[in-house]
Amino acid sequence: MSNIESTTAPGAAQPADPATAGELPQPEQPAALEAATVVDVEAELQAALAKASENYELYLRAMAEAENIRRRAQEDVAKAHKYGIESFAEALVPVADSLEKALEAANASPEAMREGIELTLKQLRAAFEKGKLSEINPVGQKFDPHLHQAISMVPAGQAGGVPPNHVVAVLQKGWKIADRVLRPALVTVAAP
Repeated sequence: MSNIESTTAPGAAQPADPATAGELPQPEQPAALEAATVVDVEAELQAALAKASENYELYLRAMAEAENIRRRAQEDVAKAHKYGIESFAEALVPVADSLEKALEAANASPEAMREGIELTLKQLRAAFEKGKLSEINPVGQKFDPHLHQAISMVPAGQAGGVPPNHVVAVLQKGWKIADRVLRPALVTVAAP
């Protein structure tokens, strides 16, 4: 057995004294807390309560503001759904006016009627363009099932030189709004 003395660093835990082994060590109290009076503690409590009340008011205001923003966003979405077509409708009103004028013209010559119909169609196409509505007219293009709906197939020999799997004829034009297909084109396709 060696006779080495055990040293402990200052502030390190001392071995438990057998007489006080059952007691828990008490944390050291700051000197300011020991010197505090009831009046000082009550003043600090009142300050903490005032700060808590102020924070609660700020919290309530933030919650109310968040609710107002959510409600305004819902109203904006509802208005967009309700009035989203307004621009397109404004472009179509002159087309309706032109059609009504055409119906009022009882004694118009066929040439004048044709000219009026062509002008009305031009107005309608301008309205479609403004509304990002474009036609799908795929004559001679490769068949695309995303844009076209095949109604029938024609043998390659009767397709008039159109390559296999290409559109031979368009039975009804299709329409797109921006990049979304509104109605696919009804087509006849050359058989492979």
